[in-house]
Amino acid sequence: MTAVVLTEQRGHTLLVTINRPKAANSINAEVHQLLGEAWETAQSTESVRAVVLTGAGEATFCAGADLKALGTSGPEGITPADTAHWGFAGVVRHPITKPIICAVNGNALGGGTELALAGDLVVAADTATFGLPEVRRGLIAGAGGVFRLVSAIPRAIAMELLLTGTPLPVEDAARWGLVNRVVPAADVVTAALELADTIAECAPLAVQASKVVARGIVDGAVPTETQGWEQTEEALARLTTSSDTVEGIVAFMEKRAPVWTGR
Repeated sequence: MTAVVLTEQRGHTLLVTINRPKAANSINAEVHQLLGEAWETAQSTESVRAVVLTGAGEATFCAGADLKALGTSGPEGITPADTAHWGFAGVVRHPITKPIICAVNGNALGGGTELALAGDLVVAADTATFGLPEVRRGLIAGAGGVFRLVSAIPRAIAMELLLTGTPLPVEDAARWGLVNRVVPAADVVTAALELADTIAECAPLAVQASKVVARGIVDGAVPTETQGWEQTEEALARLTTSSDTVEGIVAFMEKRAPVWTGR
């Protein structure tokens, strides 16, 4: 069987690839576990000075949660209980001191955008698209997207994306500061690795200290985000008992327009 997460150390960089292209690199429990373990490896390996995260194939960086796994096994189908503290995909609540560069090789809607927001730098393919369409499914961007997006780009732009669920083309993502560099799709991983090499040329302890202070990481967490996570979890708990949430997911899987009832 093919591994669903590939890791390879290239010099001082750990290259991590979500390897489910036929499933749009969506996140199930196995991917969550292996990505979280890759983050632990990066943190504990002294020779690793940066991480590059990408998706296999050319179409999709990450399409978010695997709805089939969610429907079959519930929340544990994508976030196992014993490592739930790592957050979605094993990384969104799993800060490490090593810089993370997201090499967004294609569409990054929903959880894909939230992975980019959890990283430190973003190199995107000129074919990439970002967005948080959860409101069109009866949900919210529960993996940090709701509060991280308004910190990453101008508030008015973030609010429009959050409230309408419309996608953001890569050119606009770069213009508003969500993306550091836009390159041809064939060059996205190479460009990300080059950026990682530039980071690796700097003093590693100084780089890590800079990230810790800039991101507010204390004891493996980001205290400034505590309220955001609490409010997100409360909102999700309310929404997941609503008829609209069920309708949104079913309509998406049946490829039809949802019929909202407001209940």
